Amino acid sequence: MLDGLDPEQREVALALHGPVCVLAGAGTGKTRAITHRIAYGVRAGILPPASVLAVTFTNRAAGEMRGRLRQLGAGGVQARTFHSAALRQLQFFWPKAVGGELPRLLERKIQLVAEAAARCRIRLDRNELRDVTSEIEWAKVTQTVPADYPAAVAKSVRDAPRDPAEIGQIYATYEQLKRDRSVIDFEDVLLLTVGILQDRPDIADQVRRQYQHFVVDEYQDVSPLQQRLLDLWLGDRDSLCVVGDASQTIYSFTGATPDHLLNFRTRHPNATVVKLVRDYRSTPQVVHLANGLLSQARGRAAEHRLELISQRDPGPEPAYTEYADEPAEAEGTARRIRDLIAAGVPAGEIAVLYRVNAQSEVYEQALADAGVPYQLRGAERFFERQEVREAGVALRGAARAGGNDSLLDGTDDLPSQVRAVLSTKGWTSEPPAGSGAVRDRWESLAALVRLAEDFARVKPGATLSDLVTELDERAAAQHAPTVQGVTLASLHAAKGLEWDAVFLVGLTEGMMPITYAKTDEQVEEERRLLYVGVTRARLHLSLSWALSRSPGGRASRRPTRFLKGLRPGSGSVGAGGAGGGGGVERGAGGRRKRRGPVQCRVCGATLTEAGAMKLMRCEDCPSDMDEALYERLREWRSEQARELGQPAYCVFTDKTLMAIAERVPSTDGELSSISGVGARKLERFGADVLAICAGQEGGLDHIED
Repeated sequence: MLDGLDPEQREVALALHGPVCVLAGAGTGKTRAITHRIAYGVRAGILPPASVLAVTFTNRAAGEMRGRLRQLGAGGVQARTFHSAALRQLQFFWPKAVGGELPRLLERKIQLVAEAAARCRIRLDRNELRDVTSEIEWAKVTQTVPADYPAAVAKSVRDAPRDPAEIGQIYATYEQLKRDRSVIDFEDVLLLTVGILQDRPDIADQVRRQYQHFVVDEYQDVSPLQQRLLDLWLGDRDSLCVVGDASQTIYSFTGATPDHLLNFRTRHPNATVVKLVRDYRSTPQVVHLANGLLSQARGRAAEHRLELISQRDPGPEPAYTEYADEPAEAEGTARRIRDLIAAGVPAGEIAVLYRVNAQSEVYEQALADAGVPYQLRGAERFFERQEVREAGVALRGAARAGGNDSLLDGTDDLPSQVRAVLSTKGWTSEPPAGSGAVRDRWESLAALVRLAEDFARVKPGATLSDLVTELDERAAAQHAPTVQGVTLASLHAAKGLEWDAVFLVGLTEGMMPITYAKTDEQVEEERRLLYVGVTRARLHLSLSWALSRSPGGRASRRPTRFLKGLRPGSGSVGAGGAGGGGGVERGAGGRRKRRGPVQCRVCGATLTEAGAMKLMRCEDCPSDMDEALYERLREWRSEQARELGQPAYCVFTDKTLMAIAERVPSTDGELSSISGVGARKLERFGADVLAICAGQEGGLDHIED
């Protein structure tokens, strides 16, 4: 059962007692490790199969886990999603706890939300309805009641799709309608299970006698409600194994939070913590870029990032391509995909990943023109989307009416006519704030406006009828039946998947990070989203962007800030920036060369966590930090941050200040050798820091000057 596991995976498999936390980077074989752990525990007689409950977040992941457990001889173990496990318990215990049959489960809550809005005399279009429904789901998984919703939105810096007071009113009415009709929704399954386990100790004891050992996959994605249910399942026991990676937290907008993973050792001081950092999926070149992305990250999750170490043979370097415009980017991507297929890479092992689904249209067209089969994942094809079909009907009607359509009065050029028609369907010159269905609809309509502009540029004098014919031809070409082909997907839909070749497209400021990512936390989640995209690639990785939206347009776009210092010619982000946690160093001629693992200067253990690498010691090893110096540095940092109008960590993180206070540098060279002190920060802050380390007051005086 332990054969074929690497040392860290083997450590996971042998950790069968007490709380266990597995920090597993992308491609490190976490599913293999935890399924072997369960199967080994079953074989050893320590984990009776019927007493183990393994939970994850998707039916696909649960099915994969069940399949692996069956192959390992542990088919009696339950592997389910949170909702599936809770629903079984709710169905079984409802007659005993409440009486009668369990209320009917709503398959789609959106119709009831629409009725609730109507009763509140609030008009919602189809897309606003989807967004308000999502807000209600978020409120429920974060355990927010209707009366508290406006305050919760303000606290979480969320972009609500409507006035929060209105949504709170709709939410309250929706809950009342459910009670009146004796129905429950998906989130109620968890809420009601929590309620029964809290109110009925006898039922809670019965569940705990049944399930005594728990495994939770993708633990960085648990919501507060799911964590509450897990706590009730556990009771006062600690037979819990969680697996996750804070650097892959990309669903916070749904209520997911990595806090439970990051706080695990605080809640369970005696926990066994194992880090899986050997990446079996991606080549060293892909892993190098992934590590570099996270080395620039900020915030709490970044302090706990894992430095991946590729176990594969070297492959090609990631390709960075700048195009003049979006159509050129799509056509260039299609050409490269066609070349890969000709070279023997199966079409099903290639993916094109983008930030929003509306970006798919130009790639659907380019692949269709190149004769490359494709399939969309997690979204409808562009011309099958409801808003695009409705827009097509409106454009067709306006084309038939010709000069008799009042909408077209005063519009003599094709793009203006299209804008006028689509303005009745929700298009505006400025995008709506925030994300969600309203934004998705606007993106689709904006893509049609861009199509019209491009078409008019290529064919001056084209009429609305000509454009409608062009759209029909495009739809027909893209709707041909396809066998297995290149995957087109959003970055969110790509989570958990992998391909031999990945094309990350549209990587410009405003799209990555997305325009509506305003706060530091939102921007950092965008960085993690790009990290997830990079780590989907096994061998070939291409990153591209376009300087202009359309041919002949002004080249005003800039490539994403996240690639600063990582792609050739983009400058430096400071020591360790592109290499990721000190895993590379400069060789002769400025070239990077790899160096061995970073080791703790106290106990000699190999360091894998970013914060530990910064300190050059294990977090648990004794510190020789000069406490007084550390406080002086913190005081200086606060003053500097206030003067710059930035958060304190933008000057230096706490870990960097700790490293400085432990090593007390006296020269520029000694200071720059500390991770987090790059060339730019050395030039800007070096004199002050060295003066403070030398015990001089000039460091703080310099700020006041």
